[in-house]
Amino acid sequence: MATVPRVPFLTTPSSSFPRHKYGWVGSSIIRLPESSFVPHFSSSSSSYSSLSRKGFKRSAVVLAMASTVLVTGAGGRTGQIVYKKLKERSGQYIGKGLVRTEESKEKIGGGDDVFIGDIRNADSISPAFQGIDALVVLTSAVPKMKPGFDPSKGERPEFYFEDGAYPEQVDWLGQKNQIDAAKAAGVKQIVLVGSMGGTNPNHPLNSIGNGNILVWKRKAEQYLADSGIPYTIIRAGGLQDKEGGVRELLIGKDDELLQTETRTISRADVAEVCIQALQYEEAKCKAFDLASKPEGDGTPTKDFKALFSQISTRF
Repeated sequence: MATVPRVPFLTTPSSSFPRHKYGWVGSSIIRLPESSFVPHFSSSSSSYSSLSRKGFKRSAVVLAMASTVLVTGAGGRTGQIVYKKLKERSGQYIGKGLVRTEESKEKIGGGDDVFIGDIRNADSISPAFQGIDALVVLTSAVPKMKPGFDPSKGERPEFYFEDGAYPEQVDWLGQKNQIDAAKAAGVKQIVLVGSMGGTNPNHPLNSIGNGNILVWKRKAEQYLADSGIPYTIIRAGGLQDKEGGVRELLIGKDDELLQTETRTISRADVAEVCIQALQYEEAKCKAFDLASKPEGDGTPTKDFKALFSQISTRF
């Protein structure tokens, strides 16, 4: 009987297995009949039963395909880290980015997989969403400092948002546009990074530039939770530009961590949690606060399945 070239399938990932551009290549090889084709299916697909009837074993037919993930806000300080991590894990992910300007695109390499668009304009971002499997949202309104601030006089800085760039436009309508675009594209999961403090309408962050930023972020989070798309909402503590992977991460809910001394987290750790959330069912349809212990206090978090298993809150 004539045969076609052997097709690699994923069994159990191991460092001893060779890497393939679409994922790990397992040691089990299936030789398909000439008339067969290679379907694109997941472990829950009905394709399994079809193959089983033809004599294939269920344990051997998990197709090794990389997941396409779009990072919005990829030009920001945390977004850049997520985008870079996806690129470093090319066996698992095909990373794409969405930025607002050509300058931001060049900042992260200027590749063809980086799209330029304005999240406030639904049509401008639609091309970036085509063919993606997952979305990581890292967009946010950013206040600017009013000129004339003189710290030597003991003055406090004042901030403002540019016209059209208030949290209502960016953190609510801009994120709503992204969620709608993801739903239209058939995205399987959305990871959204927000901020702690949203349970308190009088939080100081809401007074910055009269933007009520946490109010609008919370509104977008609720819209995501009601969208029907599997989601992970990460409400990060104060973001720090420090090394990741060296601290014990802490999970909380309803801003309880704000009442403790552990209210900050490195951007690199937030980025890692975003990517890990794409890998575990325990992270889906969950919302949680995220902070970390100081470096040297506790044990650095490595078991993310266990971390996500601590979460019981859906919003």
